[in-house]
Amino acid sequence: MKTLFRIAAIIFAAISLNSCLVGKFMCNYVLVDMPDGQNIERTRHKADSLLAGSTAWYDGLKEKGILKDIEITGYGDNKIHACYVPAANPAKAEGTAIVVHGFGDNHFVFLYLVRMYRDDFNYNVLFPDLQYHGYSGGDHTTMGWYDRYDVSEWVKVAHDIFKDDFMVVHGVSMGAATTMMMSGDEQPEYVRAYVEDCGYSSVWNQLKFNLKDSFHLPPFPVLTSASIVCKNKYGFSFKEASSMDQLAKCDRPMLFIHGDADDFVPFPHLQQNYDAKVNGYKEMWVAEGAVHANSFQSHPVEYKQHVKAFLDKVKKENL
Repeated sequence: MKTLFRIAAIIFAAISLNSCLVGKFMCNYVLVDMPDGQNIERTRHKADSLLAGSTAWYDGLKEKGILKDIEITGYGDNKIHACYVPAANPAKAEGTAIVVHGFGDNHFVFLYLVRMYRDDFNYNVLFPDLQYHGYSGGDHTTMGWYDRYDVSEWVKVAHDIFKDDFMVVHGVSMGAATTMMMSGDEQPEYVRAYVEDCGYSSVWNQLKFNLKDSFHLPPFPVLTSASIVCKNKYGFSFKEASSMDQLAKCDRPMLFIHGDADDFVPFPHLQQNYDAKVNGYKEMWVAEGAVHANSFQSHPVEYKQHVKAFLDKVKKENL
């Protein structure tokens, strides 16, 4: 019997050690060894592939001094960067939009949304680099969980610049998760609406899917161990970083967008998020046939129509 106990203890210790090592690898793989979101040239090309002429548009406004850079101190005392640009007709601006990029990208990638808000909707726009992306500091990504604090700061900065009383926060993918996560925190009255495009319901649910899809592994023990490592090293667990939990506290209008062919952030996340928001006005639009973060490119006219109609309704009916 003692021998059996010793063997069991050795096996348990070996499994625990391996799980810890794998957990450290997984945590580092997700939060540190991400695609090169700080590679500005790569993402400049990506911006043009998503909407032709975007970098020329950006460079032209910057050369004229219309589009500007700004830096502040963000969460963890890291330097964070953003760009901002006034509406095409500043005297008749409809409001201000905060556009939030996704995992491994930076402020360049979603210039198609910046252009939509500025040129089509006549909104002022501020579009930041999340930590560990673009020109912002930090040594790891937080998958939106702590980024929500930085976006909340950018909201205040944008209000100081543009003095608007109507602001919308619009995020895509991890930016959408960031948007949903911040929506559950107390925000100024001028933050009137949110748009989330293909955001995950929680970091745990997203990584659970990725682990199974890419490595054919169950969440235990790898993801469990990685989450513990993340909590000890970075202060948050994968289950704690939940869009759904934050949405349950959100009472301001939100438009949920997701492509039904999304095989990266699975389509069922849309319903999970939508159902989690139990207070306040909400809308859902399913982009037929769109893959991950491609709803605008698949249906540009409909995308603009849905976003514009949602914002106009929030304004008109004071939702």
